[in-house]
Amino acid sequence: MITSGPRLEEITPRNIDAALAIRVRPEQEFAVSPVVKSLAEAYVHPGTAWPRLIVDGDDARPVGFLMAFLDIDWGDDGTVVRSGLWRLNIDAGAQGRGYGRFAVESVAAEIRRRGGDELYVTWHPGEHGPENFYLGLGFRPNGEMVEGEVVGVLALEPDRP
Repeated sequence: MITSGPRLEEITPRNIDAALAIRVRPEQEFAVSPVVKSLAEAYVHPGTAWPRLIVDGDDARPVGFLMAFLDIDWGDDGTVVRSGLWRLNIDAGAQGRGYGRFAVESVAAEIRRRGGDELYVTWHPGEHGPENFYLGLGFRPNGEMVEGEVVGVLALEPDRP
């Protein structure tokens, strides 16, 4: 049977429990907030937060959660506006199957659709953190640190017709 592959769904009353059930591996919990905190932050940042459930297959099996930030005032002074990946939680049992890459590519596509040409992310350095994952996708540290996290940036190629 051919499945439809991974896709994003908006968070709705129908799938909120599935989103809240996403859990990373215990050793990764230091590096990413739980989905419930992300959804609370999305609620108080409705103009910039872009939360999505990652599902796979014809049965829409939940495999992860992502939240992007879109067009935020990075310096709180109007001089720097950025978009990027705010949270990425791939369920412990679904890791290593390409869902993280799919999530980053999906956020990149949304940023490009909105006219952006860079995707930002922050990560906790250290063992069991996501640094190697992001570096492997082409993100490069830009020299900034925010709340103890490395800031990385990925230049986005324009969409091709």
